[in-house]
Amino acid sequence: KKFLLHVGRTGFSQGLFYDWRYDQNGDAKSDFVLNDPKYDGATILIGGDNFGCGSSREHAPWALLEYGFKVIIAPSFADIFYNNCLKTGILPVVLSEPKINEIIDKINHREKYTLEIDISKKSITDGEELNENFELDNFRQYCLLNGFDDIDLTLINEPDIAQYEISRSNVFTNP
Repeated sequence: KKFLLHVGRTGFSQGLFYDWRYDQNGDAKSDFVLNDPKYDGATILIGGDNFGCGSSREHAPWALLEYGFKVIIAPSFADIFYNNCLKTGILPVVLSEPKINEIIDKINHREKYTLEIDISKKSITDGEELNENFELDNFRQYCLLNGFDDIDLTLINEPDIAQYEISRSNVFTNP
C-alpha cells in the first residue's frame, strides 16, 4: 500500500513483499526466500491458501509480473486477485495443498528442479512423476496464449469500431 504512488503499470516490483524482503533499514533479509540467489530469475511463485487476499487492486499482479513471475500456484486465491492476475497476463493455478507441499519438498531437496506449465494443455509437469491438470476457462486460455489484455481484445475489433464511429458521426451531422 505504501508504494501506490502512481497509476502506471511499472515501478511496483521494488515493493513486492517489501516488509518480508527487507528490514527497517531497507537491507535484504537473508532468510526470505526471494532474497536467496538460488531463486533469481524464477518465473513461478508457489503461494499459500487464499493467495492475494488483501490485494484487490491491479498493482499486486503488476508488481508480480514486473518482478518476473508468470505463474502463481496456490491452493486457493482471493477472487479479485485471481481475476486481476488473468487480466494482467499471470496464470494463477490452483493445486491441492498436498501436491504443492510435494513440489516444495522437491524444490528444497534437489539442486535443479523445474516445472513446465503448458497453457495449451492446461497441465503442469516436472519431467518426473508430476503430471497435473489445472482448470482454466477457454476464454482466459485464449487470452494468455495470445498475450491479450482487455485493450488488445478491443483492438481486435478496431475496424468495426472505426466503421461504427463513422456511421454515428453521420447521424449527428446529417439530421
